[in-house]
Amino acid sequence: MKVVQFTIPVSKENTIVVQENILPHYYNHLHRHREVQIEWVVEGSGILIAGNYMQRFEAGEVYIIGANQSHIFKNDEAYFDPEEKKQVHSVSIFFDPHQLSQNLFSLPEMAGIRKFVESLHNGFQIPAAASDAIKKIIFEVRENKDSQRVAAFITLMHLFSVTRDMKPLASSNSEQLISEVEGIRMDQIFQYLVTNYKQHISLTEISEVANLTPQAFCRYFKKHTDKTFVSFLNEVRVNEACKIILSGRFDSFSNISYQTGFDNVTNFNRVFKKTIGKSPGEYYKEFRDRLV
Repeated sequence: MKVVQFTIPVSKENTIVVQENILPHYYNHLHRHREVQIEWVVEGSGILIAGNYMQRFEAGEVYIIGANQSHIFKNDEAYFDPEEKKQVHSVSIFFDPHQLSQNLFSLPEMAGIRKFVESLHNGFQIPAAASDAIKKIIFEVRENKDSQRVAAFITLMHLFSVTRDMKPLASSNSEQLISEVEGIRMDQIFQYLVTNYKQHISLTEISEVANLTPQAFCRYFKKHTDKTFVSFLNEVRVNEACKIILSGRFDSFSNISYQTGFDNVTNFNRVFKKTIGKSPGEYYKEFRDRLV
């Protein structure tokens, strides 16, 4: 079922909802909800698409998804293979920013937190330097109930509000205006690209998936992602290449280029450096040096 608008199960007794899930994989379609989502990826990996943002996500990372921000945590292919017996483990905290802004965040003492919440439209990735302290407080929010949960939540929001170097998950708010029909279409496009990135995908082919002419598709895709179809597809491929490089299980960069849909290694090297800011060899060396 391809839906965009989610309804988070919120009881009348709770304004802060905590969900802990251990599943074969994340929900596999682009979706959104009116609540802000704080996501601790305890176990799992894949590609996160949030608005016009995309990058790999790995176990141990923490993200904040803005209210009504379309997003998908797309797990790697292995998570959909029963023989691999892989799973994702996540702790999610949901809260309605509008509701809390009218009561809890309206207190004078909450000015710093209120300002932070107002900046959450595009979401954030929590920097690694702050993630351990933040995960400790997320654990406290999960474990506590009633007023103690609220107290731990306030501590968590304060910690967010003073954390520096958070990475925004999108560069514009335009995608938040997406309708449900458009959301279903964008989901179909994303699903096709992340499933078929290893093959050559022509503009005509992807336009047919979206039921648009090639010219209309280019305008439509640019409007909703602030990227061209080619640049988005290249990001998918480079993210998959990064996964292979970090695994260390490859014979050559030429082999990686063909595994991820590039027609030749020269083009792969050029696109990789443009996307990541360093060559595949430099990226691998940096990773290898961190392990030593």
